[in-house]
Amino acid sequence: MANQPLPVSIRTMLYQQQGTTIHYPQLFGLQNPEVQQQINQEIVQQVQTLINLQYQKQGADSFTEMIGNYEIKTNERNVLSLSSTNYAIAYHYAHGLTIMKSLTFDTQTGKNFNLKDLFKPGSDYVDVLSEIVQKQIQERNLDLLDTFKGIEPDQDYYIADKALVLYFQPYEITPYYVGFPMFPISVYSIQDIINENGPLGQMAGNQ
Repeated sequence: MANQPLPVSIRTMLYQQQGTTIHYPQLFGLQNPEVQQQINQEIVQQVQTLINLQYQKQGADSFTEMIGNYEIKTNERNVLSLSSTNYAIAYHYAHGLTIMKSLTFDTQTGKNFNLKDLFKPGSDYVDVLSEIVQKQIQERNLDLLDTFKGIEPDQDYYIADKALVLYFQPYEITPYYVGFPMFPISVYSIQDIINENGPLGQMAGNQ
């Protein structure tokens, strides 16, 4: 059996100014420095995107507090999947808002995978995943703001262990108190439509 690729090395960086504390990851020690730089730049860009989204969603000029963190969801088999969160509360708001976004990379090539890239071209992945999410909503008796109309083609996701985890932002399909509704889907339950050369294919491979 061939040895599995080792996890990539990650250090935590800190951006801090008055009222703002953001922790974010940066890779180091990759054999290909160009790939390393590309991935690190995309991570930083997403951190900035989350900051911009706070201003956009809350319609605020400034915040009393902003906190950013991250979690590594997968770091094996040349797959790096991570999520970044940003919490901010504006002066005139009763409570803050947390936004989460994720990135999934091939650490050999630096490719950043959108949801569609995880599946075979032409597959009906949106319908398949929407049906699974709908079933989980019913099984878990989740409160919805409106009738569930299905996932978006570029739905937020991350990969954890051998599962694809789809998620929605607060207020997107559920009331605020639900937080982030998350829907884990085993890679084996969708194996017939996944791109065998993509991250899910890697996760579904032999141990």
